Amino acid sequence: MLHPKLPPLYTPDRRTTSQSLMKRYMDWLFIKKGLYFRDYDDLWDWSVTDLEDFWESIWQFFDVQGHTPYHQVVFRPNREDMIGTEWFTGATLNYAEHIFRHKSTQGRGDRTPALLFASERQSLLSVSWESLEHQVSAVATYLRKRGVGIGDRVVAMLPNIPEAIVAFLATNSIGAVWSSCSPDFSAASALDRFRQLEPKVLLVADGYSHHGEDIDKTDTIGELCRRLPTLQTLIWVPYLNADSEFVGRTSVNVILWHEVLAIETPDELIFEPVPFDHPIWILYSSGTTGKPKAITHSVGGCLLEHLKALALHQDVRMGDRYFWHSNTSWMMWNFAIGSMLVGATLVLYDGAASYPNLNVLWELAEDARINHFGNGAAYYMACQRAGLKPIDTTKLTYLRTISSTESVLSPEGFRWIYESVKPTIWLTALSGITDICSSFVGGNPLLPVYEGEIQCRWLGCKVEAFDGQAISVRGKLGEMVVLEPMPSMPIYFWNDPSNTQYRKSYFDEYPGNFWSGDYIQITERNGVLIHGRSGATLERDGVRVGTSEIYSAVERFVEIADSLVVGLDQPGRGYFMPLFVVMRDGFPLTNELITRIKQTLQSQLSPHHVPDAVYSISEVPYTISGKKLETSVRKILAGMDISLATSKDTLRNPASLHQFAEFKK
Repeated sequence: MLHPKLPPLYTPDRRTTSQSLMKRYMDWLFIKKGLYFRDYDDLWDWSVTDLEDFWESIWQFFDVQGHTPYHQVVFRPNREDMIGTEWFTGATLNYAEHIFRHKSTQGRGDRTPALLFASERQSLLSVSWESLEHQVSAVATYLRKRGVGIGDRVVAMLPNIPEAIVAFLATNSIGAVWSSCSPDFSAASALDRFRQLEPKVLLVADGYSHHGEDIDKTDTIGELCRRLPTLQTLIWVPYLNADSEFVGRTSVNVILWHEVLAIETPDELIFEPVPFDHPIWILYSSGTTGKPKAITHSVGGCLLEHLKALALHQDVRMGDRYFWHSNTSWMMWNFAIGSMLVGATLVLYDGAASYPNLNVLWELAEDARINHFGNGAAYYMACQRAGLKPIDTTKLTYLRTISSTESVLSPEGFRWIYESVKPTIWLTALSGITDICSSFVGGNPLLPVYEGEIQCRWLGCKVEAFDGQAISVRGKLGEMVVLEPMPSMPIYFWNDPSNTQYRKSYFDEYPGNFWSGDYIQITERNGVLIHGRSGATLERDGVRVGTSEIYSAVERFVEIADSLVVGLDQPGRGYFMPLFVVMRDGFPLTNELITRIKQTLQSQLSPHHVPDAVYSISEVPYTISGKKLETSVRKILAGMDISLATSKDTLRNPASLHQFAEFKK
C-alpha cells in the first residue's frame, strides 16, 4: 500500500530542471508563442486541449524537416470517433533521414559512435556514423535492385544486433514497411505474423545465443522460406558462425550479408519522402482472440511521438548514450531507436540479463558509459531478490536515468534502486504499450519521484481513469482511457479495411475513447499508479503473449480437454503466468505431462509462452457467448472477491469461478 505522505525518493535540483529539454521547450513556447505555463500541470492541460497548437509546436521545436509542407495539422471528420483522424496532411518526410541529420553534428570517428553493441559472445563494439551510413546505403541499394519500393514489406527474424538496426533504417529510407520477430519465436508463431503482410524480403540470422547456449535456427528459416509464398529474397546474416550459409532448398534468392554490404552505393544516402501517415512498421497484438493483429503505425506519428517522448520526457540529449534491454519483437526496441532522432548513441545488448550473472548489464552500463538505462521491472526485482548491490561493485559514473516498464515496479523495487544502485538517480517508470509504440504515462525531469508512482501523464496524452459508469475519477481505481487522438495511434490494422478489428480492440469498451486495457489510479499530485492489465493480454519479458496460441498448442494433447491461462503482476515478485487445464476422464495431471506441455510450448511457440505453473481444474469458466473468462480469473487470483469479479448473469457456468479462490496469490 502506498502512503501519500511519504517524502519523494528523488527531487531534481534547480540545475537539472533548468538544463532539461522540457524546460527549454517551455521557455521556447514563451519566447516564440507567447505562452506562459506556471508548471507542468498547466502545460499538460494546454497540450491535451489545444491539440493543433501543441503538436505543431513539437514539429517546430524539433525542426522536423518535411519535403513538402503540411496544410492542416489535424483533421477529425467525426468528433465522436478517433478513427479517421488525419495529421499534418500534405506533409512528406522520412524517419531515417531525421536520424542521419545528426551525423554531421557528431563529428567523425568513434568519439560519438552511432551504435555500441555487446552480447554474450561479443565484447563492446563501436559502430561509427560513417560505417552505419555505408551499411544502410548498401542494404537500401540492394533492396531497390530487388524491386523493393514504397509500401513493400521487409520482415526480419534477427537478434538485437547492429544488423537489425541497419536493416530497419535501410527499409525505412526507401519507403518500405518494416516488421520483425525475435529469433526465439517458432516458425508457426512467426508465420502467423509475417504471412499477413505478404513480404518480399526476409532477413534472418543463423541463430542466437541465450544463457550461454547457441541455438541454431536453420530449420525454422527453411520453413519460413517454404511457407511465405510472396517471398523473393532471403538475406542471411551469419551470427553464430561467420562462415555459415543457408543450405536448404528454396526458390527464393539467397544472399549473404557481407555480399550485400559489398554492393557499390551512391555517394550519399538517398531518402524517399513519404506521406505523414505512410506505414513505418507493423507490430503485433498478442493473439488473444485469434491470430495476432498487425498493428500499423505511421512514419510521421512515430517521428513526432518519439521526439516528444525521448527528448522531453526522458531528457535524452545530443551525445547521450541510450540503452534498453530488449529484443526485436518488443516495441521497446522500436522506441529505443527513437533516441537516435535526438542525436544519442544507441547501445544494444543481445543475450540474457542474468548470464553469466545479474551484474552483466550493470557492468555494461559502466563500460559503455550509458546515460539512460532501461529494462523490464522483472529484472530489477530479480536483482533485489538476489541481494545484488551494484552500488558496491560498479561506479555507474555516467548513469543519469533508470527506466522501468513491462510489469509494475513495486515500491520495494523503487527503494532498491535508490538504496542499491545510485541514490542520485532519476527513476522513470513507463507504461509502454505496443498500440502507440510509446507510453501514455512516464517520466518528467521537472517532477519528484515517489515510490511506486509514475510521475505524470505525458504531453498530448489525455489520460483519465474511468469508473464503471465511464466517469473520470481521482484517487480511485479505474480503466485507463485516452480521450483525445494522438498522431502515433495506429493508422489501421493490416488487412482490416473496414477497421472492424481496430474498432473492436480499442473503441468498443468506451465508444469514442481509446481504451488501453490498464487498471490505473490518478493520484492527488497527478501521478499515476498502474495496477496491471484489465484485459486478457499477457505480457511476458516484454513480449506480448497470446492466450489463443497457448490454447491451440495445449489442447492438442489427448489428455487435456480444455485450458485457461492468465498473467498476474505480483508487486515485489514479478510476473506469474499459471496455466489451468481440465483433464479428460482417466488422465491425471502428472509431472511428466507438465514437462511435455512446457517443452511443447517452448518449441512450437517461444520461451515466453511457457507457464510458471500448471494446475488441474474441473472446468473452465465461460461467458454465455462462449468466451473464456481470463480477466475475471486474473482478478480473483489477485485477491478480488468472486462476487465482484464479474456478473453471474453473463456466465454459462458461474460456479466454476469458486475453484480459483484456492489459487489466490
